[in-house]
Amino acid sequence: MDDKILAAAQLWKDNVTEADLASELDELMADPDPEKLSDAFYRSLSFGTAGLRGTLGVGTNRMNVYTVSQATQGLATYLNAHYENPTVAIARDSRNKGEDFVKAAAGVLAANGIKSYVYPRIEPVPTLSFATRDLHCSAGIAVTASHNPAPYNGYKVYGDDGCQIANEAADEIQSTIYETDIFTGVKHMDFDEALEAGLVVWTPDEVLDRFIDAVASQSIGAKPNPDFSVVYTPLNGTGIECMNKILARVGITNVTVVPEQAEPDGNFPTCPYPNPEFREALEKGLELCDKVHPDLMLATDPDADRMGVAVPHDGDYKLMTGNEMGILLIDWLARMKAEAGEDVSRKVVVTTIVSSAMPDALSRHYGFETRRVLTGFKNIGGQMDQLVEAGEADRFLLGFEESYGYLVGLHARDKDAIVASMLTCEMAAWYAERGMDLYEAMEALYKEYGYYLNGVVNVSFPGAAGADKMSAIMSGLRENPPAEIAGMPVKGFVDYKTDVQMTVAGGDGSCPAQLLPKSNVLEFQLDEGVKVIVRPSGTEPKIKAYLFSRGETREESQALNDKLAEVAKTQLLA
Repeated sequence: MDDKILAAAQLWKDNVTEADLASELDELMADPDPEKLSDAFYRSLSFGTAGLRGTLGVGTNRMNVYTVSQATQGLATYLNAHYENPTVAIARDSRNKGEDFVKAAAGVLAANGIKSYVYPRIEPVPTLSFATRDLHCSAGIAVTASHNPAPYNGYKVYGDDGCQIANEAADEIQSTIYETDIFTGVKHMDFDEALEAGLVVWTPDEVLDRFIDAVASQSIGAKPNPDFSVVYTPLNGTGIECMNKILARVGITNVTVVPEQAEPDGNFPTCPYPNPEFREALEKGLELCDKVHPDLMLATDPDADRMGVAVPHDGDYKLMTGNEMGILLIDWLARMKAEAGEDVSRKVVVTTIVSSAMPDALSRHYGFETRRVLTGFKNIGGQMDQLVEAGEADRFLLGFEESYGYLVGLHARDKDAIVASMLTCEMAAWYAERGMDLYEAMEALYKEYGYYLNGVVNVSFPGAAGADKMSAIMSGLRENPPAEIAGMPVKGFVDYKTDVQMTVAGGDGSCPAQLLPKSNVLEFQLDEGVKVIVRPSGTEPKIKAYLFSRGETREESQALNDKLAEVAKTQLLA
């Protein structure tokens, strides 16, 4: 066993006062398998632009009140250096230990003289982005692990614009965290004392009401057929309160909630991996669909920033991908805006380099502009702010990521499954009145523009050895890029660690030239609409290969995607 790890473990043993953490540490130190103790202490959780994320437990490489408090001290030091009287908005989802982490963070902020506004119950991440802006806070904190498995929790930090913090701020906060002793360098105040002192304030319900008003303002306004029915699951997370309010507001009242997944539960007993991208997480909802036969099924992940959709079609349920829902919403919103007399060619869609290439084809058809930024919704938010600052806020049509995240409207600067669900219901009802379901609507678009299909290969690399392996794979691909992939020559190679200009499709050419921030991402271009993008995950120990194929038929495109996936698994990420 490494002496440094043993010393770190002993330091925690001498200082930890929480009974559950102390007991876990005793078990790790007594375990004959040294890897378990090593994994808990071989590094500190990295604080990046996504904040902290990791499994719950004892150690520097775990989410616990000590790592959360240390991160909050770093944030507090940063805020006091940059703001005269900083304030912070705080929210949490249904994750285990979430309430403890909120109280610890608010107490550290209070001890540093910083007032926080805390939602009194679990609320979606987009409501945190909204509250940060609505209450004119200097920062926001969301205690959430999004769609990660049940053992995880996380800590996201937002800037005063409601976006996740910029790289420069994250770097400064991380530097301060490194300089802060986790036991002696953190200031603390009891949460109840902070409440009494007015340094913690419960966020009033009026803030949530204003959020719902802002979402409702994005409704297309067409009254749906009262018989239109929806099955909805919040996956034991935060979505149910806001979803009930917004669907009732727009006249969608025939809603059946999956009973086993209605109540908040950080153990996620019926879906340990509460990710609406995967069919396994939706099984309870699909079972209910077999009984009530809805027109649509919706799922929101635990922090309700991502939305999954299942469509009944020919006796089965078709799960729409994140890319497909983004494309459907773009096309439908463009149609609705055009019917309302708006100039759609002025509109701007913002998506990411790893999202479908199909919006480019829609741009050429409708004339609107599609901007592609790096992964992370804060980059989409940055483009939104540019439009606002230029007095062109009305140009923003939609932002979306392939990972099931969408935003319509300027009320937030992060993904919002509440507004996406509202619009998806309205869109599905609109198509239903014309005798089509969303799967058929997507097929019609594929037939018009080509079958742009996508896939993702994830390869995990846990532990210290895994981190070294990930680094070696990325270095190898960067220094010796393959000449061909799946029998196709590599026609273009883009290393996003160099200066790369943001690509823009459609529009009138007036979008200002912009360099993307440098990022550890590699792109291998094979043909029109065919490429592979490789990047390490920002929140988990894995590398992702994003696959892009295009064919005249679904079968042709899927066969190509399958070939790309096999090469990614056996060669690129091996």
